[in-house]
Amino acid sequence: MSVINETSLVERLAARFGDMLSVNVQRNEVTAEVAPRDLVAVATALRDEAGFRFGTIIDVCGIDYLGYGKAEWDTDTAQGESFSRGVEGQAMGRFTWEERPRQVEQQRRFAAVIHLLSIELNQRIRLRVPCEDDAFPIVPSITPIWPGADWFEREAFDLFGIIFEGHPDLRRILTDYGFVGHPFRKDFPLIGNVEVRYDPEQKRVVYEPVSIEPRVLVPRTIRNDADLDQARAESADHWREN
Repeated sequence: MSVINETSLVERLAARFGDMLSVNVQRNEVTAEVAPRDLVAVATALRDEAGFRFGTIIDVCGIDYLGYGKAEWDTDTAQGESFSRGVEGQAMGRFTWEERPRQVEQQRRFAAVIHLLSIELNQRIRLRVPCEDDAFPIVPSITPIWPGADWFEREAFDLFGIIFEGHPDLRRILTDYGFVGHPFRKDFPLIGNVEVRYDPEQKRVVYEPVSIEPRVLVPRTIRNDADLDQARAESADHWREN
């Protein structure tokens, strides 16, 4: 058995990178948080060094933590006071980052997440890169390391507005060239900002401010996963019996 197989991925990450990475393991998935300034060096080592060999990039995506951990369905009072009064209206798109619920501990609004695969060692890792500027989120591009990240980074830029510094052709890929805003940001209204119609007098398509009044149809709530709770209970019973 090789030294690589005898040590876990978490141990190898700690020995190689030290304080450059903050490693967390949940449900047997390894997530390592890395600062933007260290991303290129860490990513290059993860691709090239013998203990890692993460040669395949699976995905790059963006995250907006606005509204993270905040439910807007008040289940304590909704039963007696009807649906509309049960909705607090304090979740996604209903407050700014500065006005976010203070009980939610989230230091940065945006992050880029990179999923890597080592075919050689049959291991996976998730890199999370928090953007240090909430108003102008920016992280280094990893296209020089994994060229396959090209379109993934363009998607994250288009939908979340995250700038990937050093990208060879960072432009929108899913929305129109004249699109205003980034539709996956949590403060982007679900009904959009404009509506489109054909004007027979002008004989052309015109854009107008949206006339739909926003309202809560499906309130956001946070509940425990019953299947996972049951699995944990069964696993605990199994270990007690054996």
